[in-house]
Amino acid sequence: MLVELRIRDYAVVDDLTLYLGSGLNVLTGETGAGKSIIVGALSLLLGERASSDVVRTGASRASVEAVFDLDGTPALREQVEELGFRLDDGLLILRREVAAAGRNRAWVGGSPATAAVVGQLGSALVDLHGQHEHQTLLRARDQRGILDAYGGSLELAEDVARSYRHLQGLREELEVREERRREVESRADFLRFQLSEIDDARLEPGEDELLEAETGRHEHAEELAQGAESLHQRLYEGEGSITDRLAEARRLLSRLADFDASLRSEVSRVDEAFHLASDAGRALGDYASTVDFDPARLEDVRSRLDRIFRLKRKYGPALEDVLQTAQRVRAELDDHEEADHDLGRIRTEIEAAELTLSQQAGALSEARDAAAVELSEAVSAALPDLGLAGGVFEVRLAPSETVSVSGAESVEFVVAPNSGFAPMPLARIASGGELSRIMLALKSILASVDRVPVLVFDEIDSGVGGVVATSVAAKLSDVALRHQVFVVTHLPQVASRADAHLLVEKGGVAEITTTLVRRLSDDDRVHEIARMLGGDPESAASREHARELLSIGSAPRIGDRA
Repeated sequence: MLVELRIRDYAVVDDLTLYLGSGLNVLTGETGAGKSIIVGALSLLLGERASSDVVRTGASRASVEAVFDLDGTPALREQVEELGFRLDDGLLILRREVAAAGRNRAWVGGSPATAAVVGQLGSALVDLHGQHEHQTLLRARDQRGILDAYGGSLELAEDVARSYRHLQGLREELEVREERRREVESRADFLRFQLSEIDDARLEPGEDELLEAETGRHEHAEELAQGAESLHQRLYEGEGSITDRLAEARRLLSRLADFDASLRSEVSRVDEAFHLASDAGRALGDYASTVDFDPARLEDVRSRLDRIFRLKRKYGPALEDVLQTAQRVRAELDDHEEADHDLGRIRTEIEAAELTLSQQAGALSEARDAAAVELSEAVSAALPDLGLAGGVFEVRLAPSETVSVSGAESVEFVVAPNSGFAPMPLARIASGGELSRIMLALKSILASVDRVPVLVFDEIDSGVGGVVATSVAAKLSDVALRHQVFVVTHLPQVASRADAHLLVEKGGVAEITTTLVRRLSDDDRVHEIARMLGGDPESAASREHARELLSIGSAPRIGDRA
């Protein structure tokens, strides 16, 4: 619900705040007082382009701000949150500012936003009818949604949309896999050659390091054997070897330790050195006896290292990289071999998804066909009472060649306001008054399924009077049972039905004209409606007629609020 509308320095408006209530809010006043200016200011919050021309003379900027209470509208609350904005105690504030210098700004709550985002939220909250290009029912997408809501097939439409997106996802997956398969196929022979070259080498992790060490031993076998034997002699076997000297030192130190017990620890250390030298000497002797220079083995090792080097140069730089390349190529070839199976599975899933989508779209088409006939008849029947005698409303369904996310047909609302004329799209209705009354007829039929909480009607009484005016007033009053309605009118029949009656007046300071708005009390309403009736608002007859209209307007309505 629109709780407040604040307008500052917009056209002839200085500083104005409108407090609105639930039900039917009526705006009346003399011609030229600024009623349509207020509606124009509101349209800025619905995405209308802003021009610096709207800035009040002498002001630097114009601003329009609306406060909405979103309690009871969970879908709209969710939409606000999805856009990343927060509500303050259930209230949403939309604001746009137009600078005289040409720079425009917008806010959602206290957060800066684009005019497009403000317009997106505003259009979800307010449907403005009259000479305004952003009316919800003029958009094909919204017409389709309205028809599905009227026919009770919104869930079926959502099923179709989900199935379509699922099918598109499968088709995209098939395309990606087929492209990958073609890419692998084009280089499969090369991949097989790579894998064969690496696998045939039978590589082992760390093998190159072991072979390089073995190469060193073979290339220096003679030096290794002689050196080990020399060390064997010096440490263990030769005359005057280190072990002989350590044995002599151990005997001498043991004797000294008999005289001084503090030397016993040194005896242990010398003893340990003796055993270490003995072990090393024997081991080097054994090693020297096993060193064998094998030219054939050296050649084999060098050949093996050369093969590994060539593989590392192609797939390395390290041996581990070569092995990982083999794993990657093998996996790629395995995927290629399994591709036919996967492609077959995906094609089977696509066939099943196409069948499901076709069945769901068929059911949706049947529901839309029935709802289109019903809605066309209901709205057409309501047009004569609204001054459109001979008017015909029609919901046209045009089958599509293929099923899309929205179903198997396009939906378009067309109307012939007068007999003898071919029906045309709603957006091509030239008269703002006719369009507003057609919208009112639609809203009266769709009141229970229309999701936009606030309806604004401008120019709805253009060319209307008498019985038609009474019918228009009744329809507005009925629609206001399910929506908050804000209407600009010259019709006393409409004004008499108001739950809140706002009067627009001209004022001024220092010869500068400005627009003022005040909410009328019961006595003030009598005076205003008497004026609207065309008589002397102070005459007893005019005031009595006004009271009579007010009594009719305040009578209980079918389905009235508790």
